[in-house]
Amino acid sequence: MSIQEQINEDIKAAMKSGQKDTLLALRDIKSKLLLEMTKEGGDGVVDDSKSIQILTKLFKQRQESIEIYKTQNRADLLEEEQKQAGVIAAYLPKQLTKEEIEEEVRSIISQVGASSPSELGKVMGVASKHFAGRADGKLVSEVVKAQLSGN
Repeated sequence: MSIQEQINEDIKAAMKSGQKDTLLALRDIKSKLLLEMTKEGGDGVVDDSKSIQILTKLFKQRQESIEIYKTQNRADLLEEEQKQAGVIAAYLPKQLTKEEIEEEVRSIISQVGASSPSELGKVMGVASKHFAGRADGKLVSEVVKAQLSGN
């Protein structure tokens, strides 16, 4: 079952069980997927890899909003964003820990044959595809930079 089909099934289940918060988050996800399907130049299909990209973007937006609401002491809005982030996270692949990222980056660096910080772009090109949806790009970049500089 594709992510899109799973979301449609979960929308039905949330409607039947009266889970308004979950339903709100799922409808937001579905609307973003539908926008992607119908955008100009699109083929009317959103595969799972594109769905994960969209979900990752939505999750990051929620995380940024959570941080803003924390600094502004807006507990009412903070709780809503946290609930929506939780719903979105359920559809994302398990996020890797920093240790797991470091281990896999070592492997990528040796595979690519990089040895200096000037080869960051070459390593990041492979790493970005490898970690897509499973790790934050900012963290991956930090780990790659640290390993290429010998830290």
